[in-house]
Amino acid sequence: MYKVLPSAAAAVADLADGITLLVGGFGLSGNPENLIRAVHERGVRDLRLVSNNAGTDDCGLGILLKARQVTRMVGSYVGENKEFERQLLGGELEVELCPQGTLAERLRAAGAGIPAFYTPTGAGTPRAEGRETRDFDGRPHLLEYALPGDFGLVKAWKGDAHGNLVFRKTARNFNPLVAKAARVTIAEVEELVPVGELDPDQIHLPGIYVQRVIVGDHFDKWIEKRTTRTRPTEET
Repeated sequence: MYKVLPSAAAAVADLADGITLLVGGFGLSGNPENLIRAVHERGVRDLRLVSNNAGTDDCGLGILLKARQVTRMVGSYVGENKEFERQLLGGELEVELCPQGTLAERLRAAGAGIPAFYTPTGAGTPRAEGRETRDFDGRPHLLEYALPGDFGLVKAWKGDAHGNLVFRKTARNFNPLVAKAARVTIAEVEELVPVGELDPDQIHLPGIYVQRVIVGDHFDKWIEKRTTRTRPTEET
């Protein structure tokens, strides 16, 4: 039951070239940044990456892209990473763009043991090309397949040694789905608490879905785009 490892490097020591890697996060919120850096430093290549987005050029998953460690990516929103765009347009990166809700459901299906499902999302668009389509109640639906992974990297606010996790606000995003869809889930937490301290009713992800836990050594509170304005005064 004790799942805590001493470092991010130790947690990813058995990652190999060519694996399918699922990673939580939405934009730069909820990114398992310590684990991502450890994967980068380990130098594994030919990664098949599944994540909502690719981070930015220098943050999050962007560091794996810049190091050419990713050969294929399934994602939804990739608009903040110029290196991703360059590799895609240059034919250096295989990309499957997936509607965000469909991506979430494909991960959820993998965690639930559902191999495939039909959805109306994407019917009549380029995504439907070459895909099986069936009509339900007179409406076309596409067949979509689940997205299981060899390893999953997730970020949580609090966790215990049994792998029970609590996420903080929007940083929850895709993390629980990734954890359930991966064969081996590695969680980094900001705070490790004693077993029994977490209120069972407040646990977002039970430890049965988590195989390894590390405590992050530092966390950057990145902001993708900062917009500010002058505070209005009484005169204005």
